[in-house]
Amino acid sequence: MTSLLLADVHPWGGDAVDVTIVDGVIADLSPAGSSTETSTGSSTEGSAETDQRIDGRGLLALPGFVNAHAHVDKSWWGRPWVSYGGEPTTQGRIAHERAERDKYGIPSVGGAKAVLREFLRHGTTATRTHVDVDLGVELRGIANVREAAAALDGAVEVEIVAFPQDGVLRRPGVLDLLDKAAAEGATSIGGLDPATIDRDPVGQLDALFEIAVRRGVGIDIHLHDHGDLGAFQYELIAERTVQAGLQGKVNVSHGFALGELAPARRSEMVDQLGAAGISWTTVAPATSAPLPFREMRAAGVPIGLGTDGIRDLWSPYGDGDLLQIARGFARLHGLRTDEDLTYAVELATTYGASFVHRENHGLTVGARADIVLLDAENAPDVLVRAPRREYVIAGGQVVVRDGELQV
Repeated sequence: MTSLLLADVHPWGGDAVDVTIVDGVIADLSPAGSSTETSTGSSTEGSAETDQRIDGRGLLALPGFVNAHAHVDKSWWGRPWVSYGGEPTTQGRIAHERAERDKYGIPSVGGAKAVLREFLRHGTTATRTHVDVDLGVELRGIANVREAAAALDGAVEVEIVAFPQDGVLRRPGVLDLLDKAAAEGATSIGGLDPATIDRDPVGQLDALFEIAVRRGVGIDIHLHDHGDLGAFQYELIAERTVQAGLQGKVNVSHGFALGELAPARRSEMVDQLGAAGISWTTVAPATSAPLPFREMRAAGVPIGLGTDGIRDLWSPYGDGDLLQIARGFARLHGLRTDEDLTYAVELATTYGASFVHRENHGLTVGARADIVLLDAENAPDVLVRAPRREYVIAGGQVVVRDGELQV
């Protein structure tokens, strides 16, 4: 049994507490100064095999961040600069990536590990990542991501979505790869713009739902289409979700059209999504229409935040900091009050739990000990300043100390 005491920290800016962690799980929270020393009697940090005590110095404590939409297999992070090229459309980005990825060794174990380490640096301890499955890489990218996560000893818990970035029906053989990925442990299978990529929304969705039902996995569909075309596909997804009994297992990624609809149509759509148990993930791009997040909350539509791609052949932007995404969400939606700013931080932490199938993710007894310590007064202060992560605890393991990675 190993234990770790975090002394004098402020969960969400509240009263100071001592947090006792045993075997990677939060075992106790008590008023600061009331906890006994660790079993070794030591007041300094020891090795991973011995009890430790960390002086939290009154730092703010948050749960680990949950990145609900990532692409950790695609990045050239840590390598020489790659200039942006190709056409800016979705199809143009797909074609450019397919033509160039081999040159940069994408995908690779090293590339995925570099991204996961940046996640840890910024306090992300769990992620749902879409991993490309196509006729060129087949399931190699999934194997790479799993190996990278294992090399970090599970510090970042990774859920995999087998993602058909190059299309589904238009590439014969991709459905078989998705089926194989689901059979081999992918948590979900993905889809991509059924109308504009495959030009057969009914066909793509029927095929995906058939695999999901048969294999007992979820569905997570990238949907970039705007306006009524996007809304039409949401309706198809909601109908099939209910028919298949997959409520709570289907997610729409991006879903830009939802914020573009007229108020009455938007309200009806949100109600339909809520009744179907469909969730939503967004990276809150500055050029998109704000989501009707208050209506979505009322209708029970979960919202998750993600970084999307990070320094890849789609875009040179991104650094793995989900707190920056939460701030982008707050600015896009005009959030100003303490309650709303805190909600944006909650989206990046506790509310992200359902996207990685965690029932208990927070600063509570029984939760996996994923804790981020920052020099800040409260959650709104954290959001607007995004200070460095002083300490990151992942599954009871210290992975960041004084802002520096330890893994």
